Amino acid sequence: MNVNFSKICLILFLSGFELFSFSQNADTAKPASRFTTVVTLTTKGISTIPNLTLGKPAVLFDMIVGRKLTFEPQFRFALDGKPWTFVFWWRYKLWQSEKFSIVMGAHPAYSFKTIHDTIGGVSKEIIAVNRYLAGDLAPVFLLTDNFGIGLYYLYSHGIDKDATNNTHLVALRANLLNIKVSDKFYMRFNPQVYYLNMDEKYGFYFNAALVLARENFPLSASALINRSIQTEIPAKVDFLWNVSLVYTFTRQYVEK
Repeated sequence: MNVNFSKICLILFLSGFELFSFSQNADTAKPASRFTTVVTLTTKGISTIPNLTLGKPAVLFDMIVGRKLTFEPQFRFALDGKPWTFVFWWRYKLWQSEKFSIVMGAHPAYSFKTIHDTIGGVSKEIIAVNRYLAGDLAPVFLLTDNFGIGLYYLYSHGIDKDATNNTHLVALRANLLNIKVSDKFYMRFNPQVYYLNMDEKYGFYFNAALVLARENFPLSASALINRSIQTEIPAKVDFLWNVSLVYTFTRQYVEK
């Protein structure tokens, strides 16, 4: 599906602004609503779904607005300014206790790619988009203050003819939090193994993220690896890695 990118940006910006306003109004009677913005500069855009990997330097913009119900838009671009993926998550905390939580979510998503076409005898570069609808479920068990395990399930349906019709992802995750490096620095380590099924082709993968951060400081550094264990799903490479610089801004808002 070909797209006029300037019009899509305007529509998505206005939609996001309207949704942000809705979230604020809906939560005016609720305490401690959160607003978080994360900007990531990475050496290589990587996705757990192989055909959505960018494979070159990228910048990522993430936002979280809300409390129990959150709106979490994600905008990913290659460094040359071309769009990579736009995802508009809505997430809801079904259950939250000291040791157990379960979150469900749903989103529309847009995956962009650059193609070349000949129009009127002239070769032109065109940005095409594939549209997806998806939902996920994520239960997490906190075994100690700094260690948790969880399951994750994602289903995605491609709307366009050339998109993957049905994608299933099932992951077993571990979360190691607040690993002290020194008095001021700490790490987070998040490994997972996952099963991926895309239109009857399947694969098993290993993925891990490591974050180094300083207390009360907005900048952090991270590294990510993604490795196929056994797969029928075609990909350009079996092993991917990147390093990233991350800026995080967080505020909480309470009605007076």
